[in-house]
Amino acid sequence: MEKIAPRFAGRHLITLEDFTKEEIDYMLKVSHDFKDAFYANEKTPWLEGKTGFLMFFEQSTRTRNSFESGMAQLGGHATFLDTSMMQIAHGESAKDTAVILSSFGHMIACRYCNWGLGNKYIREMAKWSTVPIINLQCDLYHPMQALADLMTIEDEFGKTKHLKVSVIWAMATTHKKPISVPVSQVLLFPRYGIDVTLAYPEGYDLPDWVIEKARKNAAENGGSLTITHDMDAAYKDADVVFPKNWGSWVTNQSTTVVDDALLALKAWKCTPEKMALAKPTCRYMHALPADRVNEVVDEVIDGPQSVVYQEAENRIHTAKAVMALFVHDKLPSDRR
Repeated sequence: MEKIAPRFAGRHLITLEDFTKEEIDYMLKVSHDFKDAFYANEKTPWLEGKTGFLMFFEQSTRTRNSFESGMAQLGGHATFLDTSMMQIAHGESAKDTAVILSSFGHMIACRYCNWGLGNKYIREMAKWSTVPIINLQCDLYHPMQALADLMTIEDEFGKTKHLKVSVIWAMATTHKKPISVPVSQVLLFPRYGIDVTLAYPEGYDLPDWVIEKARKNAAENGGSLTITHDMDAAYKDADVVFPKNWGSWVTNQSTTVVDDALLALKAWKCTPEKMALAKPTCRYMHALPADRVNEVVDEVIDGPQSVVYQEAENRIHTAKAVMALFVHDKLPSDRR
């Protein structure tokens, strides 16, 4: 395993699709190492003297703080950059931003979720940056969330193969959310032999190329992908459920958040009755923040089957693993 470690140095992390399963395994292994060290109160100064820049076009709680705190725990310094306060707001190009920031430090991490713009912008920065670019979520991918989700499933079940994991659309009115979380999940989970069920109402499709690649990943790794518009079928006998909203960006690029079509889908909500269809050991997961009014009721998200806080905590351990692997030229020892 240690032989693959140098492969990470200096690379960009835009999507987990760019990495082999062995490399993702190693990311997870190092995540568990850092989690063990955190609970043992061990110092982990792997990025001492290193500087990273955290660029955010949108709001963030878990992503920003997992990277900012994680960098501090690794002995480095993270600078938070609100892009509305940068010259980006006056039209400075992705090239100029990437060239300059990469000359100042050792990593640039960016969140930019605008449909049709975010992934293109991050890839343009990667073209010019001399240090790793880390995707903190764009319009297409959220690799850090998917990595923490997979780590949490491993924590809860000790395995991934042949688990039924259902990614289920849920109604929300807070904002028109990106598709990046479900896209990253349906691409990653089948690579671990997981039987994924993707459930959504008509009009909330994911891109065809995502479905084609997810089916290919499943065929190569013993997983499966089932698509349904029947919410109950997704909950039936599930081991893990991810009831979460995403916007209808593929079929409707309007930025309108609430319309009559959305309001007609109030039944797409996670309730105790829906959870009763799943296995008694089923775990409720969510990337957070959850729309407690519409996506899920308090009885579920605050109940014994919910592991949303464990899932959120794993964000810092995966963040530290990624930063240590991609930014540092030496890696944590193989402790597991």
